[in-house]
Amino acid sequence: MAKMTMVQALNLALQQEMEKDDSVIVLGEDVGVDGGVFRVTDGLINQFGDQRVLDTPLAESAIVGMSIGMAAYGLKPVCEIQFSGFSYQNFHQIENHAARLRWRSQGRFHVPMVLRTPYGGGVRALEHHSESREAYWAHTPGLKMVIPSGPRNARSLLVSAIQDPDPVIFYESKALYRAFREEVPDAEETLPIGKPQLLKEGADLTMISYGAMMRPTLEAAGELKDKDGIEAEVIDLLTISPLDEEILVQSVKKTGRAVVIHEAPRSFGPGAEVVSRLVEKAFYYLEAPIERVAGFDIIIPSFSREKAYLPSFERILRAARKVLAA
Repeated sequence: MAKMTMVQALNLALQQEMEKDDSVIVLGEDVGVDGGVFRVTDGLINQFGDQRVLDTPLAESAIVGMSIGMAAYGLKPVCEIQFSGFSYQNFHQIENHAARLRWRSQGRFHVPMVLRTPYGGGVRALEHHSESREAYWAHTPGLKMVIPSGPRNARSLLVSAIQDPDPVIFYESKALYRAFREEVPDAEETLPIGKPQLLKEGADLTMISYGAMMRPTLEAAGELKDKDGIEAEVIDLLTISPLDEEILVQSVKKTGRAVVIHEAPRSFGPGAEVVSRLVEKAFYYLEAPIERVAGFDIIIPSFSREKAYLPSFERILRAARKVLAA
């Protein structure tokens, strides 16, 4: 198995699915000749040609509208929106059409499309380039909302998303694109959409996160073990919608304590839904109030102040120790 960055792993997923299935089409701004703004689609136009790798105008609504039409007529478009902050221009296409077409047609039409887009902070980008607005999509019935946390699960989940018969919003953390490498199998590998992963077993505390926040969460779990002798159980959601709470509830019933970590703003964020389900299903097992570590309820700052906004190892560790001391 080769060690790959997330960019390389995503590129491998696209390449292998396009080789296997002629109906898979890639489209978006600069995805062809330039290989994408982060080079995720690098080399695909040379291998598959400009009829399957389409450089589009700077028109997000048109990119998504074309993808919906392609999907309804039997293709499997994977469209790229250069930054998640630019996806609001196509919100009406996603909400009004992609998410509703199977329901509207009583199952006669499906929309097997994937919308890939980089999200989140940590790279000192400009305004509209660093949002974490996954709650918009997770709140929309008819959509699936996937956020990988590393190269291997990014490759596996993208393959699953392409093969899914319904629309998938696929968020990719810019901060993770080249942050580290993992071994990625040469052969096709998939992960089920809607199933969290248990990354680390423990009996004292449950730590739940996803995307770019998995790395500081695992770092905090390691610190708790080394300095405090605390065995934290760490769960990677991977999919925000549909949200499978079974493993979350089982873990909290075992540990009695939980911390939920995400980059998105705190109010009405995915963490609130996780906490709500844990209270509904595991309230009598809780030994302390659940803590949330999240972005603040402000527009994410630019440049030098961005770091203070993002949940850090130190903030996660403080929250964990607060729950443990309660």
